[in-house]
Amino acid sequence: MHPTELDPAASGHFEQFGIVPEVLDQVMRAALSLGATDCDLFFEHKVSTAVALSDSKVNRASTDVDLGLGVRARVGDQIGYAYTEDLSLPAMLRAARTAAAIARSTPGLAPVALSPIHLPSRYEIETSWSDVGMDKRVPLVRAWEERAFSLDSRIEKVQTSLADAEKWILVVRPDGRMAEDYQPMTRAHVVCTAIDGDVRESNSYNLASRAGLEFYSDAERIERMVQKAVERTVFLLDAGKPVAGDMPVVLAAGASGILLHEAIGHGLEADFNRKGVSIYAARMGKKVAPDFVTVVDDGTIPGARGALNVDDEGNVPERTVLIENGVLRSYMHDEISAAHYKVAPTGSGRRESFRHHPLPRMRATYMDPGPHDPAEIIANTKRGIFATSFSNGAVQIGAGDFTFYMKTGFLIEDGKLTRPIKDVNIIGNGPAALEQVDMVGTDLMIDEGGWTCGKDGQGVPVSQGQPTVRVKSLTVGGE
Repeated sequence: MHPTELDPAASGHFEQFGIVPEVLDQVMRAALSLGATDCDLFFEHKVSTAVALSDSKVNRASTDVDLGLGVRARVGDQIGYAYTEDLSLPAMLRAARTAAAIARSTPGLAPVALSPIHLPSRYEIETSWSDVGMDKRVPLVRAWEERAFSLDSRIEKVQTSLADAEKWILVVRPDGRMAEDYQPMTRAHVVCTAIDGDVRESNSYNLASRAGLEFYSDAERIERMVQKAVERTVFLLDAGKPVAGDMPVVLAAGASGILLHEAIGHGLEADFNRKGVSIYAARMGKKVAPDFVTVVDDGTIPGARGALNVDDEGNVPERTVLIENGVLRSYMHDEISAAHYKVAPTGSGRRESFRHHPLPRMRATYMDPGPHDPAEIIANTKRGIFATSFSNGAVQIGAGDFTFYMKTGFLIEDGKLTRPIKDVNIIGNGPAALEQVDMVGTDLMIDEGGWTCGKDGQGVPVSQGQPTVRVKSLTVGGE
């Protein structure tokens, strides 16, 4: 990879707030003044806009601005953290000294001259959101509503929304690193309610990307969003629940990557392993899945919601192979865990905002394609379920036990998709489920929706995906 020059949209952005090298040097020296062995300054400026439509009327329109600095001082694993929403020099020095007071050691480290690092360009945009007024946003959400109503007479109510954000970050380190990045984001959402007799159901579909207004000029993409919202909603009108029990579960390509995220991904974040909490803590280099299973966490997918030019510690993200041909090869590392394991950071240090310190986090987690034809996977399943869409999930890191909520799917009977099913909890154990993956399709799909991952009270945008996958046995809730 040959990194491009610093994005002009980001370079020098914080100078308008008086953030210049001389100021940065003073703040870093304050953060290191009581003996911290390392520190970082994380500046953030974020402008977020949202508009929502219901009953053909705009019922919400807002713009929020957030600006501030987070200072982290470190002595080994000990962290001092403070933040300020005031970017005056006295306020920043107070925050730096507060962080320094928490992480004390023998003084000695001093910052070196700053040098901007070159970053890749993974989310180039044509139209900046700051140049887009409500006069362009409102017609979009209104058109989506009108189209949804036109697709099925059973649609009773439609809610549409468009949210976008522009974020500028600046990460400064005492080793001289200075990384600036401009990070766009957008998310479109269509929620439908359908009624048929006494049955009323709601469902939705959404799109998300690190992109500008041009993202919505793709007519095929917009039609897919609206059609899927309608189809998923009316699907529920005739759907029932399966008989509860343990059975094979076939996970459709795309959004079923939530299984990887909850059952496996969190357990491979290095802080849980460094602390001995994760069930994978002692399994590095060991067989954890069949030979045809390779799992990746990737920060490099252009335009993906989980893509990053630079992480929140100033490291360029990579494509991290976590499990290779069934063998555990790597965790997702921030700088603290990387130092503990004596490996390089994977560019996985992420934080919700300047108010939070970074943690090892997922970016885009997926399973590589396998050797099986997707149709063959269904045909070779005597009885089970085919899970097609999901809404959320959770995992107990120590035990590896997980649950996720399937919104729509089908029964599989004698190798064929039969009755539609809905609202099913699927329960299992991550390591056990991984070992019981017995078929992996060729049809890898990265889901295009707006997923947000929660950890330690912080939410960050992520992507996920996988091919069609069969797990021999999971616990399926039902009647």
